[in-house]
Amino acid sequence: MHQFRSEHDTMGEVQVPASAFYGAQTQRAIDNFTFSALRLPAQFIYAVTQIKKAAAQTNGQLGLLDEERTQAIIRASDAIIAGEHADQFPVDVFQTGSGTSTNMNLNEVIAHLASEFSGQHVHANDHVNMSQSSNDTIPSAIHISAALAVEQQLMPALENLHTSLLGKAEQLNDVVKTGRTHLMDAMPLTFGQEISGWASQIESNYVRLQMLLPQLLQLAQGGTAVGTGVNAHAQFAQVFAQHLHKNTGLAFTPAINFFAAMSAQDTAVALSGQLKTLAVSLMKIADDLRWMNSGPLAGLAEINLPALQPGSSIMPGKVNPVIPEAVCMVCAQVMGNDVSIGIAGQSGNFQLNVMLPLIAYNLLQSIELLSNASNQLAENAIANFTVNQTAIDKALTCNPILVTALNSIIGYEQAAAIAKKAYQTGRAIMDVAEEESPLSRAELEHLLNPKSLTGQ
Repeated sequence: MHQFRSEHDTMGEVQVPASAFYGAQTQRAIDNFTFSALRLPAQFIYAVTQIKKAAAQTNGQLGLLDEERTQAIIRASDAIIAGEHADQFPVDVFQTGSGTSTNMNLNEVIAHLASEFSGQHVHANDHVNMSQSSNDTIPSAIHISAALAVEQQLMPALENLHTSLLGKAEQLNDVVKTGRTHLMDAMPLTFGQEISGWASQIESNYVRLQMLLPQLLQLAQGGTAVGTGVNAHAQFAQVFAQHLHKNTGLAFTPAINFFAAMSAQDTAVALSGQLKTLAVSLMKIADDLRWMNSGPLAGLAEINLPALQPGSSIMPGKVNPVIPEAVCMVCAQVMGNDVSIGIAGQSGNFQLNVMLPLIAYNLLQSIELLSNASNQLAENAIANFTVNQTAIDKALTCNPILVTALNSIIGYEQAAAIAKKAYQTGRAIMDVAEEESPLSRAELEHLLNPKSLTGQ
């Protein structure tokens, strides 16, 4: 009997573990939502707690909440923000679509802690949730958590990857290799040129994310139940944003239109679309690395990725491109998350979107995965791969496609005939061209020089 205590809400009494800081509404959510072992991530709990702290500061400043309760709520929020009591947030991701259960979970835990700190009763709804609704708090928390994750995790990771790519491109700027289109031999280019393309992809993704950040900084907080701001002070939204800016360092502002901010999740959908684009870019880079590393005897064998672990439980000595493979799986997951977020974004029925927890979970997972994937690619694939010069030179010197450089001199058809003969006989294009064209050896050596064909 001593392992539980009785808590009540508007629906009656509920038995709650004696050690729990949460109350009746959280316990009902635990009992009702048993769909998965998935929980909203720490970044989201952090964001909701920042809302509770800034709301208490605002309500105190506006004279709506007494000083003692204000300070107690701030103190309780700061403890959670610091990472304490992380085990007190057990609500399943798959819950009520507004995220009310998670909002009340935070309200109850903070009220419990604040009551202990102040020595007087702090009510989860009347005090901690003052001037708020789940309907504006959870959409705001999506924006806050995503903005902080993009700013603090993803952007630095992209900077790291971009720097690594630029460094590798410079290092290999003069190394000429066979180009490939349709996976078939094509005209030559340098490793530096190829890698510069990857670097430009990452830079473009960075810029696109930067352009979206101002929309993430607009918050629904202040709209309360349906966007009208009922039960909130007229100045609440503006003062709240100022406190949140001071507390987090990001310049959050009230949304231009609360009705849009609460009923739709267009900004989250747009961010997910940008994350999907980044995933597409990373998968292209990772797949290129896998192909270039293939072999070592029966593949392209252009590069050697770092050997990080044994690649087979049965084939001794086999080493696989594990980082690019893992990155490709990350990208597939992010693309799947985007589909889920897109469907969830359509669930804005009248004044409220009702798939908010799903959006929050998938969005933050995508940001975390892409941040880690970018860092892993930079540090455990790009930075340390080496070039297999022997294999590169062998393929380059035998490549009949070099004959493309002779098109304007001998014509496309004669050049094609020379290329086909070189393929059929397995001879160097230089030797066949010397026999089949009016050009001298010296002229051919000049015209078919792979380095000169790269445009450098």
